[in-house]
Amino acid sequence: MAHTRISAKLPPHIDPTKAPVAFADRGLPKLNRELADRELITRQRALMALCDLIHDPELAYTAMEVGCLENLKLLLKDEDGTVRQKTTEIFYILGTHSIGRFAIMEHEVILPLANLLDDPVDICRRNMHLALEMLSEIPAGAATIVDAGLVPLLIMKLRTELDEIQELILKTLHFCLRMDTEQALHAEGVTVLKSKLTHVSDAIRSLAAQALMDISAPLEGKNKVCEEEVIPILVELLSDQNGEVRAMAAGALMFATITTQGKYKALEADIIPPLLILLNDPVSKVRLNIIKTITTMSETPEGRKILLDHLPLFESMAQDPSEAVRKAVKIAIDVITWKP
Repeated sequence: MAHTRISAKLPPHIDPTKAPVAFADRGLPKLNRELADRELITRQRALMALCDLIHDPELAYTAMEVGCLENLKLLLKDEDGTVRQKTTEIFYILGTHSIGRFAIMEHEVILPLANLLDDPVDICRRNMHLALEMLSEIPAGAATIVDAGLVPLLIMKLRTELDEIQELILKTLHFCLRMDTEQALHAEGVTVLKSKLTHVSDAIRSLAAQALMDISAPLEGKNKVCEEEVIPILVELLSDQNGEVRAMAAGALMFATITTQGKYKALEADIIPPLLILLNDPVSKVRLNIIKTITTMSETPEGRKILLDHLPLFESMAQDPSEAVRKAVKIAIDVITWKP
Protein backbone atom coordinates (compact mmCIF):
# COMPACT_ATOMS: atom_id res chain seq x y z
CA MET A 1 0.00 0.00 0.00
CA ALA A 2 1.39 3.39 -0.99
CA HIS A 3 1.92 6.00 1.71
CA THR A 4 2.66 9.71 1.60
CA ARG A 5 6.22 10.50 2.61
CA ILE A 6 7.34 13.96 3.62
CA SER A 7 10.76 14.58 2.11
CA ALA A 8 13.32 16.86 3.74
CA LYS A 9 15.55 16.77 0.66
CA LEU A 10 16.75 20.24 -0.30
CA PRO A 11 17.14 21.79 -3.78
CA PRO A 12 20.45 20.72 -5.39
CA HIS A 13 21.96 24.25 -5.39
CA ILE A 14 21.82 24.52 -1.57
CA ASP A 15 25.21 23.23 -0.48
CA PRO A 16 25.85 23.47 3.28
CA THR A 17 29.58 23.03 2.73
CA LYS A 18 29.65 26.44 0.98
CA ALA A 19 28.18 28.31 3.94
CA PRO A 20 31.15 30.20 5.43
CA VAL A 21 31.17 30.42 9.21
CA ALA A 22 33.48 33.01 10.76
CA PHE A 23 35.98 31.91 13.39
CA ALA A 24 35.11 31.70 17.09
CA ASP A 25 32.90 34.46 18.52
CA ARG A 26 32.41 36.14 15.16
CA GLY A 27 30.61 33.17 13.63
CA LEU A 28 27.09 33.49 15.02
CA PRO A 29 26.85 37.32 14.77
CA LYS A 30 27.86 37.01 11.10
CA LEU A 31 25.25 34.30 10.48
CA ASN A 32 22.66 36.45 12.22
CA ARG A 33 23.38 39.31 9.80
CA GLU A 34 23.17 36.90 6.86
CA LEU A 35 19.75 35.72 8.01
CA ALA A 36 18.45 39.19 7.15
CA ASP A 37 20.33 39.43 3.82
CA ARG A 38 18.37 40.36 0.70
CA GLU A 39 20.03 37.58 -1.30
CA LEU A 40 17.99 34.38 -1.10
CA ILE A 41 21.01 32.08 -1.42
CA THR A 42 22.73 33.90 1.44
CA ARG A 43 19.74 33.40 3.72
CA GLN A 44 19.49 29.77 2.75
CA ARG A 45 23.15 29.03 3.41
CA ALA A 46 23.10 30.91 6.69
CA LEU A 47 20.16 28.79 7.80
CA MET A 48 21.95 25.61 6.74
CA ALA A 49 25.01 26.53 8.81
CA LEU A 50 22.96 27.66 11.82
CA CYS A 51 20.91 24.47 11.71
CA ASP A 52 24.10 22.44 12.13
CA LEU A 53 25.52 24.62 14.89
CA ILE A 54 22.55 24.83 17.27
CA HIS A 55 22.57 21.11 18.00
CA ASP A 56 25.15 22.21 20.57
CA PRO A 57 23.23 23.74 23.54
CA GLU A 58 26.01 26.28 24.20
CA LEU A 59 25.94 27.49 20.61
CA ALA A 60 22.14 27.54 20.71
CA TYR A 61 22.33 29.81 23.75
CA THR A 62 24.83 32.09 22.00
CA ALA A 63 22.64 32.23 18.90
CA MET A 64 19.75 33.46 21.01
CA GLU A 65 21.99 35.97 22.79
CA VAL A 66 23.08 37.60 19.51
CA GLY A 67 19.44 38.04 18.40
CA CYS A 68 18.92 35.16 15.97
CA LEU A 69 15.40 34.43 17.21
CA GLU A 70 13.99 37.75 16.03
CA ASN A 71 15.38 37.22 12.53
CA LEU A 72 14.16 33.63 12.53
CA LYS A 73 10.65 34.79 13.44
CA LEU A 74 10.68 37.03 10.37
CA LEU A 75 11.94 34.18 8.17
CA LEU A 76 8.85 32.13 9.04
CA LYS A 77 7.05 34.50 6.66
CA ASP A 78 9.65 34.17 3.88
CA GLU A 79 8.26 33.47 0.41
CA ASP A 80 10.85 30.76 -0.21
CA GLY A 81 9.84 27.26 0.89
CA THR A 82 13.41 26.18 1.63
CA VAL A 83 13.90 29.16 3.95
CA ARG A 84 10.73 28.29 5.84
CA GLN A 85 11.75 24.62 5.95
CA LYS A 86 15.13 25.28 7.54
CA THR A 87 13.71 27.97 9.85
CA THR A 88 11.09 25.60 11.24
CA GLU A 89 13.76 22.91 11.56
CA ILE A 90 15.85 25.28 13.67
CA PHE A 91 12.91 25.95 15.97
CA TYR A 92 12.38 22.19 16.30
CA ILE A 93 16.06 21.71 17.25
CA LEU A 94 15.82 24.58 19.74
CA GLY A 95 12.81 22.82 21.21
CA THR A 96 15.00 19.85 22.08
CA HIS A 97 17.00 22.07 24.49
CA SER A 98 15.45 23.28 27.74
CA ILE A 99 16.83 26.78 27.22
CA GLY A 100 15.47 26.79 23.67
CA ARG A 101 11.95 25.97 24.80
CA PHE A 102 11.86 28.83 27.26
CA ALA A 103 13.39 31.18 24.68
CA ILE A 104 10.64 30.26 22.20
CA MET A 105 8.05 31.19 24.80
CA GLU A 106 9.87 34.34 25.90
CA HIS A 107 10.18 35.62 22.33
CA GLU A 108 6.53 34.76 21.55
CA VAL A 109 7.27 32.47 18.63
CA ILE A 110 4.20 30.24 19.09
CA LEU A 111 1.76 32.29 17.01
CA PRO A 112 4.24 32.95 14.15
CA LEU A 113 4.84 29.20 14.05
CA ALA A 114 1.10 28.51 14.08
CA ASN A 115 0.70 30.72 11.01
CA LEU A 116 2.28 27.83 9.09
CA LEU A 117 -0.57 25.44 9.87
CA ASP A 118 -1.73 25.88 6.26
CA ASP A 119 1.72 26.09 4.68
CA PRO A 120 1.72 24.46 1.21
CA VAL A 121 5.06 22.74 1.90
CA ASP A 122 4.57 19.47 3.83
CA ILE A 123 7.99 19.47 5.48
CA CYS A 124 7.43 23.00 6.83
CA ARG A 125 4.23 21.90 8.54
CA ARG A 126 5.92 18.77 9.84
CA ASN A 127 8.81 20.74 11.35
CA MET A 128 6.39 23.25 12.85
CA HIS A 129 4.41 20.47 14.52
CA LEU A 130 7.63 18.87 15.76
CA ALA A 131 8.51 22.18 17.41
CA LEU A 132 5.06 22.47 19.02
CA GLU A 133 5.21 18.88 20.24
CA MET A 134 8.61 19.40 21.85
CA LEU A 135 7.37 22.58 23.50
CA SER A 136 4.20 20.90 24.80
CA GLU A 137 6.25 18.33 26.72
CA ILE A 138 6.88 20.83 29.50
CA PRO A 139 3.86 22.19 31.46
CA ALA A 140 4.73 25.82 30.74
CA GLY A 141 4.92 25.07 27.01
CA ALA A 142 1.60 23.21 26.96
CA ALA A 143 0.00 26.08 28.87
CA THR A 144 1.39 28.57 26.33
CA ILE A 145 -0.12 26.59 23.44
CA VAL A 146 -3.47 26.41 25.23
CA ASP A 147 -3.40 30.13 26.10
CA ALA A 148 -2.67 30.94 22.45
CA GLY A 149 -5.96 29.22 21.53
CA LEU A 150 -4.31 26.65 19.27
CA VAL A 151 -6.11 23.53 20.55
CA PRO A 152 -9.23 24.02 18.36
CA LEU A 153 -7.00 24.61 15.33
CA LEU A 154 -5.01 21.46 16.03
CA ILE A 155 -8.22 19.43 16.34
CA MET A 156 -9.48 20.85 13.06
CA LYS A 157 -6.22 19.87 11.34
CA LEU A 158 -6.69 16.25 12.46
CA ARG A 159 -9.44 16.03 9.85
CA THR A 160 -7.21 16.85 6.89
CA GLU A 161 -3.50 16.45 7.71
CA LEU A 162 -1.14 13.72 6.54
CA ASP A 163 -0.93 10.69 8.83
CA GLU A 164 2.63 11.50 9.90
CA ILE A 165 1.59 14.98 11.00
CA GLN A 166 -1.60 13.70 12.66
CA GLU A 167 0.59 11.65 15.00
CA LEU A 168 2.48 14.81 16.01
CA ILE A 169 -0.77 16.72 16.55
CA LEU A 170 -2.15 13.96 18.77
CA LYS A 171 1.04 13.93 20.85
CA THR A 172 0.79 17.70 21.30
CA LEU A 173 -2.89 17.43 22.22
CA HIS A 174 -2.09 14.80 24.84
CA PHE A 175 0.02 17.28 26.82
CA CYS A 176 -2.32 20.22 26.17
CA LEU A 177 -5.40 18.28 27.32
CA ARG A 178 -3.67 17.63 30.61
CA MET A 179 -3.65 21.38 31.12
CA ASP A 180 -7.14 22.18 29.84
CA THR A 181 -9.95 20.26 28.12
CA GLU A 182 -12.51 23.02 27.68
CA GLN A 183 -11.26 24.26 24.30
CA ALA A 184 -11.14 20.73 22.89
CA LEU A 185 -14.63 19.86 24.13
CA HIS A 186 -16.10 22.99 22.56
CA ALA A 187 -14.29 22.31 19.27
CA GLU A 188 -15.93 18.88 18.74
CA GLY A 189 -12.77 17.22 20.00
CA VAL A 190 -14.54 14.03 21.06
CA THR A 191 -16.16 13.65 17.63
CA VAL A 192 -12.85 14.09 15.80
CA LEU A 193 -10.94 11.78 18.15
CA LYS A 194 -13.68 9.16 17.83
CA SER A 195 -13.17 9.11 14.06
CA LYS A 196 -9.47 8.35 14.58
CA LEU A 197 -10.13 5.25 16.69
CA THR A 198 -10.75 3.23 13.51
CA HIS A 199 -7.73 4.60 11.62
CA VAL A 200 -5.52 2.10 9.81
CA SER A 201 -2.44 3.33 11.70
CA ASP A 202 -1.72 1.68 15.06
CA ALA A 203 -0.02 4.84 16.30
CA ILE A 204 -2.97 7.08 15.45
CA ARG A 205 -5.47 4.69 17.05
CA SER A 206 -3.48 4.51 20.28
CA LEU A 207 -2.80 8.25 20.40
CA ALA A 208 -6.48 9.02 19.74
CA ALA A 209 -7.50 6.70 22.59
CA GLN A 210 -4.91 8.37 24.81
CA ALA A 211 -6.33 11.81 23.97
CA LEU A 212 -9.84 10.54 24.75
CA MET A 213 -8.55 9.37 28.11
CA ASP A 214 -7.21 12.89 28.74
CA ILE A 215 -10.39 14.61 27.58
CA SER A 216 -12.47 12.32 29.80
CA ALA A 217 -10.81 13.53 32.99
CA PRO A 218 -13.51 16.14 33.77
CA LEU A 219 -17.18 15.23 34.11
CA GLU A 220 -18.12 17.13 30.95
CA GLY A 221 -15.67 14.99 28.98
CA LYS A 222 -17.03 11.74 30.43
CA ASN A 223 -20.58 12.78 29.53
CA LYS A 224 -19.54 13.75 26.01
CA VAL A 225 -17.84 10.40 25.43
CA CYS A 226 -21.10 8.68 26.41
CA GLU A 227 -23.24 10.96 24.24
CA GLU A 228 -21.02 10.43 21.19
CA GLU A 229 -21.23 6.63 21.55
CA VAL A 230 -17.45 6.30 21.85
CA ILE A 231 -17.56 3.51 24.46
CA PRO A 232 -18.62 0.69 22.05
CA ILE A 233 -15.66 1.52 19.78
CA LEU A 234 -13.28 1.53 22.74
CA VAL A 235 -14.61 -1.88 23.79
CA GLU A 236 -13.88 -3.19 20.28
CA LEU A 237 -10.33 -1.84 20.54
CA LEU A 238 -9.73 -4.06 23.57
CA SER A 239 -9.28 -6.84 20.99
CA ASP A 240 -6.80 -4.85 18.88
CA GLN A 241 -3.59 -6.63 17.89
CA ASN A 242 -1.44 -3.72 19.03
CA GLY A 243 -0.64 -3.66 22.77
CA GLU A 244 -0.43 0.11 23.00
CA VAL A 245 -3.87 0.45 21.41
CA ARG A 246 -5.31 -2.03 23.92
CA ALA A 247 -3.67 -0.18 26.82
CA MET A 248 -4.95 3.24 25.77
CA ALA A 249 -8.45 1.93 25.00
CA ALA A 250 -8.59 0.36 28.45
CA GLY A 251 -7.36 3.62 29.97
CA ALA A 252 -10.04 5.62 28.20
CA LEU A 253 -12.69 3.15 29.39
CA MET A 254 -11.30 3.40 32.91
CA PHE A 255 -12.11 7.13 32.91
CA ALA A 256 -15.38 6.88 30.99
CA THR A 257 -16.85 4.23 33.31
CA ILE A 258 -16.40 6.30 36.45
CA THR A 259 -19.88 7.77 35.93
CA THR A 260 -23.05 5.70 36.24
CA GLN A 261 -23.97 6.53 32.65
CA GLY A 262 -20.58 5.33 31.45
CA LYS A 263 -20.85 2.08 33.42
CA TYR A 264 -24.18 1.15 31.86
CA LYS A 265 -23.06 2.19 28.36
CA ALA A 266 -20.12 -0.20 28.80
CA LEU A 267 -22.40 -2.99 30.04
CA GLU A 268 -24.58 -2.50 26.98
CA ALA A 269 -21.43 -2.91 24.85
CA ASP A 270 -20.73 -6.23 26.64
CA ILE A 271 -17.46 -5.00 28.09
CA ILE A 272 -16.83 -7.66 30.72
CA PRO A 273 -15.83 -10.67 28.50
CA PRO A 274 -12.98 -8.79 26.76
CA LEU A 275 -11.88 -7.37 30.11
CA LEU A 276 -11.55 -10.86 31.55
CA ILE A 277 -9.60 -12.08 28.52
CA LEU A 278 -7.05 -9.27 28.88
CA LEU A 279 -6.26 -10.10 32.50
CA ASN A 280 -3.50 -12.33 31.07
CA ASP A 281 -2.26 -9.77 28.54
CA PRO A 282 1.56 -9.78 28.18
CA VAL A 283 1.67 -5.96 28.43
CA SER A 284 1.61 -4.83 32.07
CA LYS A 285 0.07 -1.46 31.20
CA VAL A 286 -2.86 -3.26 29.59
CA ARG A 287 -3.38 -5.44 32.67
CA LEU A 288 -3.22 -2.42 34.97
CA ASN A 289 -5.82 -0.41 33.05
CA ILE A 290 -8.01 -3.49 32.65
CA ILE A 291 -8.01 -4.14 36.40
CA LYS A 292 -8.89 -0.50 37.10
CA THR A 293 -11.75 -0.66 34.59
CA ILE A 294 -12.99 -3.89 36.18
CA THR A 295 -12.98 -2.06 39.52
CA THR A 296 -15.26 0.68 38.21
CA MET A 297 -17.53 -1.85 36.51
CA SER A 298 -17.88 -3.84 39.74
CA GLU A 299 -19.50 -0.80 41.34
CA THR A 300 -22.73 -1.71 39.53
CA PRO A 301 -24.88 -4.59 40.88
CA GLU A 302 -24.95 -6.19 37.43
CA GLY A 303 -21.19 -5.97 37.00
CA ARG A 304 -20.44 -7.21 40.52
CA LYS A 305 -22.71 -10.22 40.02
CA ILE A 306 -20.78 -11.32 36.93
CA LEU A 307 -17.33 -10.57 38.35
CA LEU A 308 -17.95 -12.46 41.60
CA ASP A 309 -18.00 -15.68 39.56
CA HIS A 310 -14.43 -14.93 38.44
CA LEU A 311 -12.99 -14.08 41.83
CA PRO A 312 -10.42 -16.95 41.74
CA LEU A 313 -9.01 -15.44 38.55
CA PHE A 314 -8.41 -12.10 40.28
CA GLU A 315 -6.93 -13.79 43.33
CA SER A 316 -4.45 -15.63 41.09
CA MET A 317 -3.14 -12.24 39.95
CA ALA A 318 -1.84 -11.47 43.43
CA GLN A 319 1.54 -12.72 42.17
CA ASP A 320 1.62 -10.49 39.09
CA PRO A 321 5.17 -9.29 38.23
CA SER A 322 4.02 -5.65 38.32
CA GLU A 323 3.64 -4.09 41.76
CA ALA A 324 1.14 -1.56 40.39
CA VAL A 325 -1.01 -4.39 39.03
CA ARG A 326 -0.85 -6.25 42.35
CA LYS A 327 -2.07 -3.16 44.22
CA ALA A 328 -4.85 -2.61 41.68
CA VAL A 329 -5.93 -6.26 41.99
CA LYS A 330 -6.23 -5.93 45.78
CA ILE A 331 -8.46 -2.88 45.40
CA ALA A 332 -10.55 -4.63 42.74
CA ILE A 333 -11.12 -7.66 44.97
CA ASP A 334 -12.16 -5.42 47.87
CA VAL A 335 -14.71 -3.64 45.66
CA ILE A 336 -16.04 -6.84 44.07
CA THR A 337 -16.52 -8.55 47.41
CA TRP A 338 -17.97 -5.49 49.18
CA LYS A 339 -21.28 -6.04 50.93
CA PRO A 340 -23.60 -3.29 52.21
